[in-house]
Amino acid sequence: MQSTMMNTPLSLNHLLERAGQLFHGNEIVSRLPDKSLRRHTYGEFYRRTRSLAAGLRKLGLKKGERVATLCWNHHAHLEAYFGIPAAGGVMHTLNLRLSPDEIGWIAGDAKDRFLIVDDVLLPLYRQLAGKHAFDKVIVFPFSGAAVPAEFTDYEAVLAEADPDSFRYAEHDENDPVAMCYTSGTTGRPKGVAYSHRSTILHTLVASLGDFWGLRGTDVVMPVTPMFHANSWGMPYGAVMMGVKLVFPGPHLHPDDLLDLMQLEPPTLSLGVPTIWMSLIQAFDAAQEQGSPNHGRWKLPAGMRSLVGGAAVPESLIRAFDRHGIWILQGWGMTETSPVCTISYPRAELRDADGDEKYRRAAMAGVPVPLVDLRVMGDSGQQPWDGKAVGEIQVRGPFITGSYHAVPLDPGKFTEDGWLRTGDVASVDELGFVRITDRTKDLIKSGGEWISSVDLENALMAHPAVAEAAVVAIPDEKWSERPLACVVLKKGADAHPDALNAHLLEHSFAKWQLPERYEFIDAVPRTSTGKFWKLKLRERFPR
Repeated sequence: MQSTMMNTPLSLNHLLERAGQLFHGNEIVSRLPDKSLRRHTYGEFYRRTRSLAAGLRKLGLKKGERVATLCWNHHAHLEAYFGIPAAGGVMHTLNLRLSPDEIGWIAGDAKDRFLIVDDVLLPLYRQLAGKHAFDKVIVFPFSGAAVPAEFTDYEAVLAEADPDSFRYAEHDENDPVAMCYTSGTTGRPKGVAYSHRSTILHTLVASLGDFWGLRGTDVVMPVTPMFHANSWGMPYGAVMMGVKLVFPGPHLHPDDLLDLMQLEPPTLSLGVPTIWMSLIQAFDAAQEQGSPNHGRWKLPAGMRSLVGGAAVPESLIRAFDRHGIWILQGWGMTETSPVCTISYPRAELRDADGDEKYRRAAMAGVPVPLVDLRVMGDSGQQPWDGKAVGEIQVRGPFITGSYHAVPLDPGKFTEDGWLRTGDVASVDELGFVRITDRTKDLIKSGGEWISSVDLENALMAHPAVAEAAVVAIPDEKWSERPLACVVLKKGADAHPDALNAHLLEHSFAKWQLPERYEFIDAVPRTSTGKFWKLKLRERFPR
């Protein structure tokens, strides 16, 4: 017997057509460089995106060629997400927080042919222009200023194209639609190419009720950059559901985000933990009598917040919950599209007390559908008992099986086809993944492992601590010992003895306590907002 189902290819073009047909009156809001708001409808988005696709084809773009973007989060970047694949090209988001040398190298490795760049980022482009030669540089006049004559005007490309006569490029569901590069923390960045099929499946899975829980009535504020793992796939989910989008543009300071929340209150926001740490600190400081911002802000009632990219401290979850906002933690990588696990409220925990719910919420979560996950230790695959620790390995239809133009690396892929993530974790009987460290960040003291993540989360629960990052330092007797780099809250003070006492109260053994503390002004960040422990190790080698 054979199935009677149609074999219709999965395609991003279906999401674009759906948006144009069903959601033409729904709104897309972008914050401009001058902080004013520009409003579009999905109907305008549909026509402009088809015009972009037609314009790229007119400029000579061929199937499979890469079009890079160097843009903030705004409506035109969303048009590139769908317009480039519609023309048969592959969208390649460049991380504007990298150095010009790094951006140029990545663009060259990807063989990017065209570049779409915000006019406010032209100074950055000019620094990298000698690193890779683009055939065409298309400038989006984000600021409203005239585009310099040596470049192609994005709006002129759209105006000179005919969206009505445009026909989508022929494609297979396995053809690439977008690519991102890994952070390159352990060598040169590597390219990951996503297909129509993988992107649609990831969008369907991530949008489910227990995960993103996207509803047509949502107002989504993506603070996660659209150049970071495709903003975790949210642009695709938002277009699929026709939700109102509120893009913050280049204004990511806590005060700016809080101001935007007053103008356009979101029901769902997403960003890395460091963004939300600084935001809640700014908000709480404004509640104090005498603060210059007293009474300036209210947090959107009932807002959900999806936070990932690094471990979310339990203290941060509690801080937002005090204001009626629940943080949903997710874990994944560029290689996994990126959503792999989400810490959603399981039915089995319905009657759990508050402390247990917070404890679970601070875990990486449960594997989402279509993702197979295992933990491999030195002795083989580990049981899901919440105790056995090993490297997380995953496989699935939206997880990469190789890297762009790189020979298959046994250090990244197992012989039986699983991705080696480099994250160390245990999984309990309910499937909750608890990440203890990256393999390169684990601290081995006297033959015993110490989790830097556990120490960091506990330290950040101290009322005087704003941020904490823990790294290993060499020790003649114990091989390695933990060094805690601590940023104190404004006006706060904390002696190492007090911090150690706090850790002992959080069930750490004396031998697990930091060997010493360094009080610093700020923890260095990577281009994606994560703690940059390499810089701390360089700064404090001993």
